[in-house]
Parts: sequence; structure tokens; C-alpha cells
Amino acid sequence: MNPTLLIIEDDPTVSASLQRRLKFEGFQVHVADRGETALELLPTINVDLILLDVMLPGLDGFAVAEKIRAFSNVPILMLTARDSVEDRVSGLERGADDYLVKPFELPELLARVRALLRRAKIGVERDSSSEGALQFAGISLDIRTREVSLDSEALALTPREFDLLEFLLRHPRQVLTRDQILSGVWGYDSDASSNLVDVYILQLRKKLEATASGTSGRIQTIRGIGYSLRDPFEA
Repeated sequence: MNPTLLIIEDDPTVSASLQRRLKFEGFQVHVADRGETALELLPTINVDLILLDVMLPGLDGFAVAEKIRAFSNVPILMLTARDSVEDRVSGLERGADDYLVKPFELPELLARVRALLRRAKIGVERDSSSEGALQFAGISLDIRTREVSLDSEALALTPREFDLLEFLLRHPRQVLTRDQILSGVWGYDSDASSNLVDVYILQLRKKLEATASGTSGRIQTIRGIGYSLRDPFEA
């Protein structure tokens, strides 16, 4: 079966254009023009990915993403005309997996959709594997249950934050470039124009440091290169 997408977009011109192109590319497509309508529709259909506009009447995209995350881990690609870091962080905190700033080119949208679908499939396969927990610097991450703790204190992470932390834990002490992280976590070959990695690293770092034993320094910025997961108590 071809992947099924749900477009949540109140602009009929944009919605029709996306629906037409995505169907041409072989996707099955459902459309909702309001967040409330989408939330009623979701339990009745099997959706592989959601395209979610931020500026919706009634419930905005941030609120819709948050409500979806209460019952589903379906990948969410947020479409937004807001380009500030604060708006991106808000969307990611509410559960979006990626964002695309309007106006965008359809080839880029298709690339991001396919990357998210590819990553979601990998995640399902990995979760059903026999792997146990990854541990480093007091962090424990269980692949099967998707539970994370720092020095036995539970951490609440979004699905994408979990994937990012898992990738870092698989490469402790290594200096990872942004392109390596994009490829390993999002499935993109390169996205030099986006600070997606920086925004997610910021959020993950805040959550690690917000715990009772959350000493700073676990995720270190390597200026001009990328990031590295380190043990702050190592010499």
C-alpha cells in the first residue's frame, strides 16, 4: 500500500495544490481544513504522516500537534510562515518532527516527506529488534520501550528528541557534523540552510540539564563542526 498522508490546511488553494501533487507522486491523501476536523478524522483512518499548517482557524497547529501527540507518534511535518527560532522551538516542543517554512518548493516538501516516512519505518524495525538499552554518562535509553532516564530520573522526550539522543548515544565522544546528524536522525543527505539540528540540540540539552543531576556539558558544541556527547565528569 502507498503511504497515506493527512493535510491539515485551511487555505483551499494550497490544500488543493498539495493534494494534487502528492496524489500524482503516488500517495493516498486525506484533507482537513481545521484542526478540530482532523482530530475527529484521525481515529477513523490509518495515516503514515501529517502535513500540518500552523495558522489554522480555531485550534492552531501548535495545539493540534500537542493533541495528536497525546495518542499517536505519527510523523508530523509542520508548515509555517513563521521563521523565528522561537516559533520553531514551540512547534518542536509540541511534537512536530520537522518543519518547512512557507513559501517552499514542492521538491523539498517531497524530500522531507519521504525522509520522515523512511525514518519512521526504520524506527519501527529497530523497536522490534532484540536490542536493549544504550547507556552513557548517566543516561539510559531503552530501545524497546522508548524510555529514557538520567541517573534513574525519567525524561519525557518527543519522538524526534528520542531519535536524536539515541543517535548521539550510538556515537559517544565522537564529533558529529550537522550533516551526519541530519542523515542519521532525519534521513536528509544535507540541509545547509536549516538550523533544525541546532534547535533540537538546544531542546534536548535543556531537558538533560533540567533534571536534579543534570550537570551541563553532556552535549558539547564543537564550534564550526557540530556536536559531541561527552561525560562531564571525565577528565
